Amino acid sequence: MDTLAMDTIESIGYPVFFEDSLTELARFIERGKYTRFFVLTDDQTGEYCLPVLQPYLGENAQYDLIEVPSGEQNKTIDFCIGIWQMLIDFGADRNSLLINLGGGVITDMGGFAASTYKRGIDFVHVPTTLLSQVDASVGGKTGIDLSSVKNIVGTFAQPQAVFMDHRFLTSLPPRQILSGLAEMLKHGLICDAEYWNELKISDLTKPSAGLVYQSVAIKNQIVLEDPKEKGIRKALNFGHTIGHAVEAYSLEHDGAKHLTHGEAIAIGMICESWLSFKKNGLSEQELNEIVAVLTNLYPQHEIKSSCHADLLQLMQKDKKNNGTQINCTLLNKIGECSIDHICTEEELSDSLHYYASLY
Repeated sequence: MDTLAMDTIESIGYPVFFEDSLTELARFIERGKYTRFFVLTDDQTGEYCLPVLQPYLGENAQYDLIEVPSGEQNKTIDFCIGIWQMLIDFGADRNSLLINLGGGVITDMGGFAASTYKRGIDFVHVPTTLLSQVDASVGGKTGIDLSSVKNIVGTFAQPQAVFMDHRFLTSLPPRQILSGLAEMLKHGLICDAEYWNELKISDLTKPSAGLVYQSVAIKNQIVLEDPKEKGIRKALNFGHTIGHAVEAYSLEHDGAKHLTHGEAIAIGMICESWLSFKKNGLSEQELNEIVAVLTNLYPQHEIKSSCHADLLQLMQKDKKNNGTQINCTLLNKIGECSIDHICTEEELSDSLHYYASLY
């Protein structure tokens, strides 16, 4: 794949650039004739990624910088209010552009802030983490967290474009690479067994630009078919019903040692693979294969039985549910899944016990 040209991917009315993408961003800004433009970063991307971007903005570029603290715990309405206030203070009008330079928190929150400011201004994403490149920056979902519930407030709003630059990934710590890798593995599990097999034999400490491209293409194909998540797009939620609950619980209880998104989703994929084996025909051989790959990549996280009630309560609040019924996407086999499986609290608790038994 890396020896082939990585063509621009067309998503829901906007392009996703891969090759020479920051030059494409410079051209986009020039063509857009925006009255003002703004760059949203966090304290990490402001230090490490903004210097990579700046040369493409032009020597005399007049832009204002908006910076928020890094971390999922800051993806809240309070920090959105801060972004909106800065846009007001800087005089942003409806012909302004917001450039979201950062990981999933920045693209989720920046997209939400832009899509609601003055009923919507243009925004683009420059994703700087593996997770944001293969997941958060593509698909038109924006969102913030509220009361420990992930992405419960948000909009469907499309960026004007997405600009992928593999250079940003070279400086990421291994744990952040693993966080994004979970979503890549998910893409293979839900709809592309060949891609799953390719990932298994690749150097996953340094995912290639070609693998990132394939992952984005897989997600985009699903999103194009179901932009508003009424049907098949729910496939992308595999591992997330349990994983989001584990992530939210960890954020609230584990302090600075909380799980990353990908670590929590890996737990969710193990649990939901077990549910797929119990409820949906996934073979024991394929269950064991999935578990072997994930437990080899991701360290054990202790989930005590005493936590199950709190985790189930968080699952009850998941936005994908039907009323009080907890809804999961389950695998039929590696490379194929089905949506809208109702799982009982007992089944979900048993899946967490299964995860705990593996280590």
